[in-house]
Amino acid sequence: MRMLLRVCLIAALLVCYVLLSCASEHKKRKGEEFQSSDKNTDSTIQVKRNYTRAHDRRPKVVTRRKTVKKTGSKNISMEPRSDTGCTKLGGICQPKRFICQGQYLKDKCSRAKTQNRQCCMPVGAWSVLCAGHHNNRVRACDVHGCGAFNSRGGKGFHKAVDLVCDDYGIVNAPFSGSLAGPVSQKDHAGIQYDGVKLLNDVHCVKIFNIRPYRYIGPAAQGEPLGYVLPLQERFSGITSHLELQMCDGTDPSPLI
Repeated sequence: MRMLLRVCLIAALLVCYVLLSCASEHKKRKGEEFQSSDKNTDSTIQVKRNYTRAHDRRPKVVTRRKTVKKTGSKNISMEPRSDTGCTKLGGICQPKRFICQGQYLKDKCSRAKTQNRQCCMPVGAWSVLCAGHHNNRVRACDVHGCGAFNSRGGKGFHKAVDLVCDDYGIVNAPFSGSLAGPVSQKDHAGIQYDGVKLLNDVHCVKIFNIRPYRYIGPAAQGEPLGYVLPLQERFSGITSHLELQMCDGTDPSPLI
């Protein structure tokens, strides 16, 4: 009886084992089939996407580029933002259509779009050069010539202005600026006249026939620059004077 029970128990265990093995194998096969179907689906979708991209004839969205007009390489001048460049020199900014009792200077005033304004430097804007004189008096004609600008001289026209000044008279700076070294020139007779150069942002002058105290450094308006060299010893009857010449050869008369 006991032997029969043992045989039955062993048989039951074997049946259970076989059933469990079959169930496990069936589950494993079902999972592999599901994964295979997923892979096929993904590949199909990928193929469809690639086909769609390759055969898509819809117009692509193109971003327009802004066209920039070439205006060439024109030099644009920077205009002043205020009138201080003119007022510091003693001038006044006004439209150029107005009369200026002196000389107009460019690029010293702020300009509106509807107004062409320039700096008007009035007559007498520079201080008196020769100490002891009330004004800058131009040398009149004498036996040796005339002192006005463009007057005819020995070998052409006089491109300077002669201002009456006593021998050994003190010469003052006509405007504030910087001394820029010695200058010299010779007349038709070969006589050399020494002097000094004075300049600032607006003006540049050469003052001849003086003995400067110094040749380099800043100089304030009215400051002594040197003294007039005597001319009576060389030219009997000539009016003692200094010679004032603009560096660019223009007429300094409106400024003195």
